[in-house]
Amino acid sequence: MKEVAKRLRRLIAPTGSAQTLAEIARRRGAVMRMVTWWAAVLLMPLVAALPAQAHALASDGDEAAFTFDLKVVLPLAVSLTVYLVGIFRMWSRAGPGRGAQHWQVRCFTAGWALLVVALVTPLHWLGERLFVAHMIEHEILMVVAAPLLVVARPFAAFMWGLPRSVRLPVGRFIQSAAATNVWRLAVDQRAATALHGIAIWAWHLPSAFDLALASPWIHWLQHLSFLLTAMLFWWSLLRDHRPGPAYGTAIVMLFITALHSGFLGILLTLARHPLYPSQTTATQWGLSALEDQQAAGLAMWIPPGLVYAAAALVLLVYWITRTAQRARIP
Repeated sequence: MKEVAKRLRRLIAPTGSAQTLAEIARRRGAVMRMVTWWAAVLLMPLVAALPAQAHALASDGDEAAFTFDLKVVLPLAVSLTVYLVGIFRMWSRAGPGRGAQHWQVRCFTAGWALLVVALVTPLHWLGERLFVAHMIEHEILMVVAAPLLVVARPFAAFMWGLPRSVRLPVGRFIQSAAATNVWRLAVDQRAATALHGIAIWAWHLPSAFDLALASPWIHWLQHLSFLLTAMLFWWSLLRDHRPGPAYGTAIVMLFITALHSGFLGILLTLARHPLYPSQTTATQWGLSALEDQQAAGLAMWIPPGLVYAAAALVLLVYWITRTAQRARIP
């Protein structure tokens, strides 16, 4: 929270030289063109979901379709709008790349686009009928989209995207002692890892999993808990640490997460009978319920394990590099 406040204060501070009105107008024009282009490209799938959903409702229900669910689409559209408005305001005031670097904007838009892929495109429709597609949907949320959104560090952009009447009280709240203490606890590496692990195992209990498929609201809550706990998990690991035990702890937490989630994938893969009674429509795609479950187990076991291993390797290299650089400083 304190890091966000410091970045906001740096943006408000003068840039060191007087800016002419022409220069400010030039910056705003360039940023506006960039923001408009990104908004048009990224919002296109949400717009496309409207006629696709209407067509699906008019048909017999057997055709793959985009999912236009307001409790999913509206937060996606609002979050992108607030973020792009914040980027426009920051870059118009301080110059492109200040407050949020270009690669961070690309990471955010990639993570946001993957959320659309998982929750709006026909993958979500298929995930309600095919277990392996449902598992791929979950892994996109937790293992790909979440770390991209985290490394983008979008807090400053979100703050600047809010109306001033909202931004100031929100800023005071996130700097309050209560909010700071809660945040510090939530992003503790051990706590975040445990919370994310509980979400994974609890929602993959057969009764909870079947309940999520039976209720759109519970299904929405399942996806929200996966995404939020995954973002806390990745934030606790990828935030800027000083050289020391924090990097080692992050690597251990990655190993633990790879171990327990991989074990769950192995259980699904090696089970001799279907564990989820509601997953009975795989025969429409030429798979038995057991084969569908085995494919889902492999999707949960192999690709996430590779991502966790790669992240641990990156953290190890970064840890060694930072330690060596610090050792060379007299």
